[in-house]
Amino acid sequence: MSGYTSDNANGGRRWTDGNRVELLENGEQFFPRVFDAIREARREVIVETFILFEDKVGEQLHAALCEAGRRGLKVDLLIDGFGSPSLSPEFISGLTSAGVKVRVFDPGKRFFGQRLNVFRRMHRKIVVVDGGLAFVGGINYSADHLLDFGPQAKQDYAVALTGPIVSEIHRFVLHAIAVSGGKGASWFRRRIKEGASAANAPAGSAQVQFVTRDNRRHTNDIERHYLAAIRSARQRVVIANAYFFPGYRLIKAMRRAARRGVDVRLILQGEPDMPIVKVAASMLYHHLLHAGVRIYEYCERPLHGKVALADDQWSTVGSSNLDPLSLSLNLEANVIVRDKAFNQTLWERLDALMQHSCKRIEASDLSEWSSWRLVRSFFIFHLLRWYPSWVGWLPRHAPKLEPLDTPKPQGGGATQTDAA
Repeated sequence: MSGYTSDNANGGRRWTDGNRVELLENGEQFFPRVFDAIREARREVIVETFILFEDKVGEQLHAALCEAGRRGLKVDLLIDGFGSPSLSPEFISGLTSAGVKVRVFDPGKRFFGQRLNVFRRMHRKIVVVDGGLAFVGGINYSADHLLDFGPQAKQDYAVALTGPIVSEIHRFVLHAIAVSGGKGASWFRRRIKEGASAANAPAGSAQVQFVTRDNRRHTNDIERHYLAAIRSARQRVVIANAYFFPGYRLIKAMRRAARRGVDVRLILQGEPDMPIVKVAASMLYHHLLHAGVRIYEYCERPLHGKVALADDQWSTVGSSNLDPLSLSLNLEANVIVRDKAFNQTLWERLDALMQHSCKRIEASDLSEWSSWRLVRSFFIFHLLRWYPSWVGWLPRHAPKLEPLDTPKPQGGGATQTDAA
């Protein structure tokens, strides 16, 4: 059993009892569940996503949201200005004409064809339907989350949640819209009050925390949950993460756990969607392997997951990578789950990856230490130790949500976006 008991890793938030949590793997499991939930909605649908493309998946979401809007439901779609930069006017107007409220997080203009607002991104992936069903994870609305996309199809995870925790997630997404101000803000504040008075009945036995990262009050909550779980682990820690370049504290916690006999395993990208991802992670291999951490590279296709487990109860699924963008810049959302059955399910899925789709990295696979490697290692470790302070110097502007009612042409079709 996990020794993890901290109720204060997320600014004093406590565990919410009585929830049902279901693991959804890849688009094949995720998209049908979300689209069916939207089609069956009776009052309200709220969708937040980093990436929305005009491909077959984006068109299915578009159709489901438009149909819900035409039925008179309150339908809200929040996309990120960097992650979803090239939606056509026809795509947007189809939504707005059906009554869907479309908002863009931190929209930015192009400079010589390039977007400059690459930091402080809204990286969350959340759906709430009728205040009683929620989806949280790392899966965007794009066809590259389906196996038939080909060799570049992504391996990823999300969860479907019912129970009291959904009321908290519902209030959060309503608040995210209300704090932006402008037209309709007072209406959303009324919806928050309505949601606060509507507690969902227990639906299962899982304890859950909904944990977010922002650039104000909750700057390191997700990282602190990881640290607490790793430091208190007694049997095993498994982390599957797409973009792995964590801070000094996380590296130190993994090394110490492995040295005290915990089975610490990392599943990282072996066939990355961006080569720099593998290069950055591999710089840490010597330090981790020599401390006893086991490293597996997932080689079947690009890994996009952001999941982890500790011992036999603690698990997390969400949008947060373990890299500088997610830990120090982006707006993220994870769920932390304390439940043996869910932990076992996640372990079985990750163990299957390690057994059948990964290459285990051995110390003999790495090049020998050299003077240059020692110097490089010194600078990397100090970069990891101090980058949270350095990125804090970047502009902490108040990101805005811009309603899209009469979209102007943005040019081009959807393009792939990095670090999704």
